[in-house]
Amino acid sequence: MERLTDKEIRAFLVEQNEWKLTEEKWIERKYRFTDYLTGVEFVQRIARLSEEANHHPFISIDYKLIKVKITSWHARGLTKLDFQLAEKYDGIYNELKQ
Repeated sequence: MERLTDKEIRAFLVEQNEWKLTEEKWIERKYRFTDYLTGVEFVQRIARLSEEANHHPFISIDYKLIKVKITSWHARGLTKLDFQLAEKYDGIYNELKQ
């Protein structure tokens, strides 16, 4: 896994504008749900997806607010896989919000 350049990271963040760069090596997003159990279902679904990819985010559940934070440890920064998973997490969120 190759670490992305600052220019590549900025380009991805323009496309996935809900995600924010933190500490120069993490991307983070907060997802808000109308009820607790839908948020938990979201966490379960992204956890399964992350396990399949063998790439695990930090996830926190604060009632109806889910915070996801991801980076690539081996690359010591962000890689294409981080943004691919972020896009898939967003897709799951959009499915559950309908």
